[in-house]
Amino acid sequence: MKIDSTLEEQYEEMGNDHVSSAEDTPLREDAFVLSDDEKMERIRTNVREIMLTLGLDLEDDSLMGTPNRVAKMFVKEIFSGLDPKKKPNSSTFDNKYKYGEMLVEKNITLYSTCEHHLLPIVGRAHVAYISNGNVVGLSKMNRIVDYYAKRPQVQERLTIQIVRELQRVLNTEDVACVIDAKHLCVNSRGIRDIESSTVTAEYGGKFKNEALRSEFLEYLNLETKF
Repeated sequence: MKIDSTLEEQYEEMGNDHVSSAEDTPLREDAFVLSDDEKMERIRTNVREIMLTLGLDLEDDSLMGTPNRVAKMFVKEIFSGLDPKKKPNSSTFDNKYKYGEMLVEKNITLYSTCEHHLLPIVGRAHVAYISNGNVVGLSKMNRIVDYYAKRPQVQERLTIQIVRELQRVLNTEDVACVIDAKHLCVNSRGIRDIESSTVTAEYGGKFKNEALRSEFLEYLNLETKF
């Protein structure tokens, strides 16, 4: 299909708009009609067509399995967070120790995918909350980050989604998240700035207080301007 220059410019403008207009990942109503196997078959066919269009020889031993590998990777791995059945079951427990200060889980490894170019986002997430009577297992915080990261994302939305889910699980507004990540769409293409990273933050409840927010950032050894 031929795209005229005006429409192509509109697509490029939309693709460079890195501010998400919604907290929810944009999904069609029929997003889960197809089974995983059916999705992989469609992706396999389309990846094969892309590779052939690029002039690659799919009879080569190194390339012949690539369409299948990509299809499996998309559905079962890097975009598995699109499937609500994969959402972690985050059980909570009574805060029987009566711990009333912030709890910080820092340096959570984060792998996601930029939805504008489908290139990796790699970095760290730092999450904190103040108990409202409930606590959650530490590993569940990592799993929540991983779940929302495993989908096409913009970093702003990902940060908000992590906070909203923990607020829901813990039944408190007092949740904060900071993400510091490199975007391969910046580091490996376009401007190709390999040193730059992107920092986003979302503060809920008591973390909107400047003193508490500064305390949280001091735990992370980050500048308080974020």
